[in-house]
Amino acid sequence: MADTELKAEAATQAPAVSKPAAMPRVAALAARYLNRELSMLEYHARVLARAEDASLPLIERVRFLGHFATGLDDFFQIRVAGLKEQQEAAPGHASPDGRTPGEQLHEIRTRVEKLIERQTRLFAEELQPGLADKGIRVVNIGELGKKDLQQVGRYYEQKIFPVLTPLAVDPGHPFPYISHFSLNLAVMIKDPLLRLERFARVKVPPLLPRYISLPGDRFVPVEQVIANNLGSLFPGMEVVSHCAFRVTRDNDLEVREAEADDLLLAIQSELRRHRQRARTVRLEVNPDMSSDVRDLLVRELELDPDDVYVMEGALDLASAANFLGDLDRPDLKLATAPPSPSPLAIFEGHPSDLFASLQRGDVLVHHPYETFLSSVSLFVATAAADPDVLAIKQTLYRTSGPASPIALSLARAAQAGKQVVALVELKARGDEQANITWAQALEEAGVHVVYGLVGLKTHAKVILVVRQEGEGIRRYVHVATGNYNPNTARAYEDLGLLSADEELGADASELFNFLTGYSRQRSYRKLLVAPMSLRSSLLKLIRQEATEPDGRIVIKCNSLEDAEMTDALYEASQGGSRVDLIVRGMCVLRPGVPGLSERIRVRSVVGHYLEHSRIYRFGSERRGPRYYIGSADVMERNLDRRVEAVVPVQAPELQARLAEVIDTQLADDLLAWELHSDGSWHKVETKLGINAQDRLAALAIERAHQLENENLLA
Repeated sequence: MADTELKAEAATQAPAVSKPAAMPRVAALAARYLNRELSMLEYHARVLARAEDASLPLIERVRFLGHFATGLDDFFQIRVAGLKEQQEAAPGHASPDGRTPGEQLHEIRTRVEKLIERQTRLFAEELQPGLADKGIRVVNIGELGKKDLQQVGRYYEQKIFPVLTPLAVDPGHPFPYISHFSLNLAVMIKDPLLRLERFARVKVPPLLPRYISLPGDRFVPVEQVIANNLGSLFPGMEVVSHCAFRVTRDNDLEVREAEADDLLLAIQSELRRHRQRARTVRLEVNPDMSSDVRDLLVRELELDPDDVYVMEGALDLASAANFLGDLDRPDLKLATAPPSPSPLAIFEGHPSDLFASLQRGDVLVHHPYETFLSSVSLFVATAAADPDVLAIKQTLYRTSGPASPIALSLARAAQAGKQVVALVELKARGDEQANITWAQALEEAGVHVVYGLVGLKTHAKVILVVRQEGEGIRRYVHVATGNYNPNTARAYEDLGLLSADEELGADASELFNFLTGYSRQRSYRKLLVAPMSLRSSLLKLIRQEATEPDGRIVIKCNSLEDAEMTDALYEASQGGSRVDLIVRGMCVLRPGVPGLSERIRVRSVVGHYLEHSRIYRFGSERRGPRYYIGSADVMERNLDRRVEAVVPVQAPELQARLAEVIDTQLADDLLAWELHSDGSWHKVETKLGINAQDRLAALAIERAHQLENENLLA
């Protein structure tokens, strides 16, 4: 977490107080709020539980083991790193639930150890044997016969040895920099002449495959192949011991934007510096590592003993699981319905018809049940090819690279002489370098590239198309919950609204003026925009429901951790409103507490697709509910420190679609979990056997068939 975010967050937290006075307040806070970091770990536990589900196909379980390992990596590189910074800067400051950074780190350690035990046991005792029964064997190099060893040896000499760089540690060679998430071998070498033992580090290059393939669908870990051939790296020396280890570093850039003359250069410079000075926050080792080597690593990496996690079996299970999950074994994968074309697909190659269709009414698209290529990509491609389109403006947060359909369409539009503007958010955590590459490629194609706002991340998902029609112009808008990335659109559940509404078009124009120029725009006609109006608008809508005799609130989001919004939902519950929260990940609100939240229910849906859309619904059926979708979660950073856009969905038929999504998720009893008032999550009892994701996929297919029949009749 960056210093600026930490300071902003600390300003909202309770001040440090002496122990005797703190206890009643801490207890009161803990009774009111759940800890957000521990809540995030609970989400990762739900992901791990899916990997443990023996009713699922093997590779689906392997995939989710990989998702769990990746999530835990992210948790350490961001959440744990942020807590360590807090502990150094302000050790007495408390989180909203009353815990100090040190207390949170202690509880995290306890819970992570239990999760790692489950992960290790699952892979070793269930998934590996299960794969072996299906003909896919992960073998240790010690199990190989002479012929296999010869094959592995040839592969090592040809593909591995040339890219290895052993780094010694002695008076002439300082301890090397250990890169973030790198898999390494700690090797103890003995010089038979000098009778001295020395430490050396051998990095497993990330360009190598995680497993080396052998005949008969057998795979041996690459680090074992390297370890078996260490003599070639240290000729004339005795290899005393070797052990794998892996390092996790703080992965949050700290850019002083206000002092930067050029944000692009500042980000590039910080990326270079960050690679060499980011603090280490976790060390993963195997149990066979000697205490001397472990102590050396702890000392040189400037860690505490509690930062060391001992793992049985393979390290970097995310890479291992991803490798196995990519195997071409459809018999071991979850069968999912193919995505359906969107309603716009019938207008491919006919721009006038596509835009005329949007003039007749808004279109709602739901990924991955409806394809990204037949909706969002088609919308941009059509605009790029249409001679009547004058301008295309788009925000880009996380992308799939310069070769993506969106990038190619924007480049073609610029080359055709259209005014094309892309706001590329350079500060998208983890994608900084990818977004720099993307931005430079677009600039070379003639696109006007803007790099976001000082002090704010642009997280909004908006496209604006300006088209000449008759003697005037008309604006077409796409506002979405997910990134403009066709790859993630196949795995992430997201929503998008396409519209020719004049007021919405005017709002989008003013939003882009705010993002690309000098503007103090504070209010919009329809859009709810953070950090200007979104927080106050959502609070107003919540508080209005609290005053209604039939108050009703439903929110579907990824995370809920903002204290003010949580308190407003508590007040709505106390006022008599029924509140349903569908929160995929982190949730600090305690549901079902008498006198506080007894009318609030919280559930989480964890299925094959990553639930990612944000839907806000306010109002009862009697009064007519209001629906909104957009990019913002119920988090302080989204409401106050990012540019977010939330759009109302007003067409009755599209509101019915959103009601369908919400009602299906609330009825789910196969993928859903419920949050109890004590902070524990429990799988929903299966009664009707409703899988929300399967049901929504089936509904998308029904709509596509209905549309196809209507077109045939026409």
